[in-house]
Amino acid sequence: MSTTPWSDAAASGVRWLGHASALIVDRGTVVLTDPVLTDRVAHLRRRRGPAPIGPHVRNPDGVLLSHLHADHAHLPSLRLLDPDVPIVAPWRAIDGLPALRQFADRLVLLRPGDETRIGKVTVRAVPARHDGRRWRRGPELAPAIGYVVEGDRRTYFAGDTDLYPDLADHVGPVDLALLPVGGWGPTLGKGHLDPSRAAVVARLVEAGVAVPIHYGTLWPIGLDAVRPRLFFGPGAEFVHHAERAGVVAVELHPGDELGV
Repeated sequence: MSTTPWSDAAASGVRWLGHASALIVDRGTVVLTDPVLTDRVAHLRRRRGPAPIGPHVRNPDGVLLSHLHADHAHLPSLRLLDPDVPIVAPWRAIDGLPALRQFADRLVLLRPGDETRIGKVTVRAVPARHDGRRWRRGPELAPAIGYVVEGDRRTYFAGDTDLYPDLADHVGPVDLALLPVGGWGPTLGKGHLDPSRAAVVARLVEAGVAVPIHYGTLWPIGLDAVRPRLFFGPGAEFVHHAERAGVVAVELHPGDELGV
């Protein structure tokens, strides 16, 4: 793992904070994805790794929200951020989650294909195949998206998604892919990648390096003994499948850094 200091303007890479939360660093710009900065999310508790801390966690150059589920658009964590941090989110996110109005003056809302600038990097929204609604009932007003962060490197943060047609065309070749490979409970519903399908995505986007995320962090309280393989196993399984597909993959633990 790289020990390059994040304050170094030349630093480039990623620090996985657990679940779908990561710090992407490129051209000295720090972007935080789907922040979960507490030990609890409703009935879920952080089972591995400490709650993220540090100046770049609370004061990144920008935040990316992939969709409105509580383990991705986590309102208590968003309130912990410095009040001037811009938050990029799916188009019509406030319609889908009215509580986001408290951040309205710094929301940047994107449709797939739209771009915005954060510091010295460009952020482009790309489609995702996932139920982006906050709640299971009602219309999907703000569909889930992923992001490509481009500076000296191209980093794909998939958020939550499953395979979909033309994914490679929307995302394009990338240097680093952060791909969801599991979930937060003993089942994995539709609209998610498992380790084998995530390896297919890594190959399709020609990832220089692929890192598994969205597993091994949050788990329902009282269910530690239920299907532990689905908590601990997806990262290593993804590395195995990715390497068989000819893609370099690295399993991180919450808090680990990887220079790219």
